[in-house]
Amino acid sequence: MKTKSIPIGMILSGLALASHASPEAKSSLFVPWNECLRQEAEWYQSQEASRIADQVLLFQLDTGGWPKNIDMAAPLSEKERKNLLEKKQRQQDSTIDNGATYTQMTYLARVYRGTRLERYKEAFLKGLDFLLNIQYENGGWPQSPYLQGYPLHITFNDNAMTGVLRLLRDIARNPSDYVFVDEIRRAKADAAVRKGIECVLQCQVIVEGRPTVWCAQHDEKTLRPAPARAYEKISLSGSESADVVRFLMEIDNPPPRIVHAVQSAVAWFEQVKITGLRQITEKNPALPRGYDKVIIADPGAPPLWARFYEIGTNRPIFCGRDGIIKYSLAEIDPERRTGYSWYTESPASLLAQDYPRWSARWIPKADAPNPSR
Repeated sequence: MKTKSIPIGMILSGLALASHASPEAKSSLFVPWNECLRQEAEWYQSQEASRIADQVLLFQLDTGGWPKNIDMAAPLSEKERKNLLEKKQRQQDSTIDNGATYTQMTYLARVYRGTRLERYKEAFLKGLDFLLNIQYENGGWPQSPYLQGYPLHITFNDNAMTGVLRLLRDIARNPSDYVFVDEIRRAKADAAVRKGIECVLQCQVIVEGRPTVWCAQHDEKTLRPAPARAYEKISLSGSESADVVRFLMEIDNPPPRIVHAVQSAVAWFEQVKITGLRQITEKNPALPRGYDKVIIADPGAPPLWARFYEIGTNRPIFCGRDGIIKYSLAEIDPERRTGYSWYTESPASLLAQDYPRWSARWIPKADAPNPSR
């Protein structure tokens, strides 16, 4: 399904108006990109919201997707705007990694609802077509479909797939929020979510006959756990898996397969939690970043989970850029030790709050395992 092209002149004229705002107005109105989805509904009707939205349109690639790791709210110079127009054909930059594409789409939808400016709607629909088109037949999404190697894997890393699934679910099942989406696309979004959920269930790693959790990425053909960068080994994810479970728990009237998947993952999180240890940061001018990450004994510390667990042993694993697996954070090089998130507390609220609420709603008391045992 084709979408209309957005006149560049409309985008640049909107940006020009914002660029001539007084310094006082800029300092009081500018909102950083990481705060753009945390504003009150009225804000999305503002000139600042439209200024940022027009920049988001400039960053959108011809594929319909967006690049990652860019502050799209920071004011652009005329040279930067022209440079972005010249790069729109760089399809290899299109990605769902680190929140890209589905975050921009969510923002544009809110600004469109606030302003009713068609260019935001058209850009959103172009992004939606991109997400629908890059889904694999097995229901998974690659980090990027235009690169080679690990970006082609089905990507749970950094909550990429669950982020896409939540957006498509909302499009399919909350028509009042996305009333501008036509019925054909809404039906496609619903079908994509159903396929995606099936893929999630198929990817849950089975160890000795028992479902556990997920790897950060899975092979796009076999669905088996797969590696990514040199220090991201085949493993069970103590980080991304928590969000996968939360997504499954958001499904109303869950069928037995989903109930079993959630309960199995919760049991695994309880089994592998780390107690009596705390991760601290220590100043160390001799290291590249001027500090170190150290694990110390602390009986009063809240539970931790490793980012990666060895499949079969459930031992936390760590790795530097040399690709050699270690079983202690202290054993890997300082650059990776301090430059990557090796531990997480995210599953704590899953076990203590989210799962008990979900279980009380959907699971008979006699069948609900207690994750605190």
